[in-house]
Amino acid sequence: MAELVRLDVGKVAHGGHCVARHEGRVVFVRHALPGEVVMARVTEGGDDARMWRADAVEVLEASPDRVPSVWPEAGPGGIGGGELAHVALPAQRRWKLDVLRESFERFARLEFPGEVAPAPGDDARGGLRWRTRATATAGPDGRASMHLHRGDGMRPLGALPIAVEAVERALLDGRFPAGSRVAAVAPGGGEARLLVDGRPWRGGRADTRPNAPRRVRESVETPQGRWGYQVDAAGFWQVHVEAPHVLVEQVLSRVGEADVVLDLYAGAGLFTVPLASQGRSVTSVEADAGASRDARRNAHALPSAGIVHADTRRFLETQRPTADAVVLDPPRSGAGARTLAAVDATAARRLVYVACDPVALARDVALLAGHGFRLVEAQAFDLFPMTHHVETVATFERS
Repeated sequence: MAELVRLDVGKVAHGGHCVARHEGRVVFVRHALPGEVVMARVTEGGDDARMWRADAVEVLEASPDRVPSVWPEAGPGGIGGGELAHVALPAQRRWKLDVLRESFERFARLEFPGEVAPAPGDDARGGLRWRTRATATAGPDGRASMHLHRGDGMRPLGALPIAVEAVERALLDGRFPAGSRVAAVAPGGGEARLLVDGRPWRGGRADTRPNAPRRVRESVETPQGRWGYQVDAAGFWQVHVEAPHVLVEQVLSRVGEADVVLDLYAGAGLFTVPLASQGRSVTSVEADAGASRDARRNAHALPSAGIVHADTRRFLETQRPTADAVVLDPPRSGAGARTLAAVDATAARRLVYVACDPVALARDVALLAGHGFRLVEAQAFDLFPMTHHVETVATFERS
């Protein structure tokens, strides 16, 4: 659609857009700010639709929180991944806090008790150069390209300012087989590695050596210690250069004096390793086979760490483990009712929940309350500047 409508922009909503109304219907409008008046191009919806989606293409009355976009390619009609690039950093954090508060009030019937804090160094970098991993698709000319937001087309990348410079250079300077999936990984923000369709790439071509490196080294340092990890270059690791340090410090400071800990959805052992290094008995549970192998390697020198490759809910329901505390880091969809019922059966008195979605967290907060887990503290961290995503760490206790 190409219809232009004049909108008075209302409050923010989960997903990176604001809410407006036009002739009785709700319009979710991106690239706007609360209180603005904009001309918006309708991107989804018809005359009989109750809800439209739209992109603000002209600002008639601007918010004081609007700034020139730091990534115009992610603007109206552009690629995804930088939907808040037109919003001043302090206002981005207020935006995310508003979403957290609304989510908690709506789904948990509670006030969100924390704030949204920046990651170390983000203010000095202007919210840029934080992403240590990025993926793209090679266009017909071999250039790294990204899909248009909610669209079928692609656009060659001219810049990737949210990525560390090594990742940006690796993607923008290379030429790759048309249609291939390209991943750039810069462990710790250092030198970048490339994978093309999952295969190591070196010197502009596939690295066919039998010993072509597929693993990267990461390290985490907090006031409680320093730990090293090896992770498959294609595997999951927190993408913000400071996120592993921030989250490990938060988890260690919240888990209390627990001697027996279940680390659920444990990935490559980000939390398992430091928890076990403190002498705790830790069981790491992870469904992804590659991540579980990484966890086994990372914890091989820690006899108090047990690594289980299994679906979290199935493991809890069939093995019925007990624990003093549970660390829960579920996918974006949250843990859900059956998994939390199985967590209840562990008899744990403390739960540390690491969440990447405000609505999923708020729903799980309500479910946990039904099992006697009381939310005692929560703090959010802006580990995804220029996007609507936010990471939250919450602590629950029960008597």
